[in-house]
Amino acid sequence: MTICDERILERLSEVETDRQKGMADSGDVRFNWKYIGERYRKLTDYGMLQHLGNGVYRITEVGEQYLEGEVDAEELESDESD
Repeated sequence: MTICDERILERLSEVETDRQKGMADSGDVRFNWKYIGERYRKLTDYGMLQHLGNGVYRITEVGEQYLEGEVDAEELESDESD
């Protein structure tokens, strides 16, 4: 987890859905939209975000649980195929 990951999860818990460019433009996540996109994909691999299509993402129950301190990110497994 990076500071960017935490900001992404916090923002999505407030706004429900967003795109990487919208998040970058909001000023809530002070990273460029390309890096935010990389982190979106990584958080999706770990089940913390869900890709809804057309670049739109939302936080999952696992992501919410992480923010509430109920889930340890180190215990999550990636769905990414090697």
